[in-house]
Amino acid sequence: MLEKIFSRETLLPPEQLPPLVLAHLGDAVYELYIRSRLLVKSRTTAHKMHLESVRYVKAQAQAQALQVIQPLLNEEEQRVVRRGRNAKSGHVPKNASVIDYRRSSAFEALVGYLYLKGQDTRLEELLEKAAEALD
Repeated sequence: MLEKIFSRETLLPPEQLPPLVLAHLGDAVYELYIRSRLLVKSRTTAHKMHLESVRYVKAQAQAQALQVIQPLLNEEEQRVVRRGRNAKSGHVPKNASVIDYRRSSAFEALVGYLYLKGQDTRLEELLEKAAEALD
């Protein structure tokens, strides 16, 4: 069982997974990407790295990241973004507007989708562009 923990295998193909499930996974993938990126770029304390990573992973920043990469997305990726944006979670964090929360969910759904599809090169390309825009 342990060897399956980091597997990308799912019961359904990524296209059939609910968008909020994709967003849940995408949130973790994006956070790991940002934390790893900060670790490579700076030598500082864990607390300062945490504060810096929050700047990238909060809903407002993810919504902005989506705006930056959206013109670069192909039709399939745009479809995933629409599904993620239109998903109803019934919850909005207290520090985010509904629009930012929906856009951040769309961004996270795309990240989760590309991760599950094994499109690592494309995922890294988009995440790097998004992170550079937020720098």
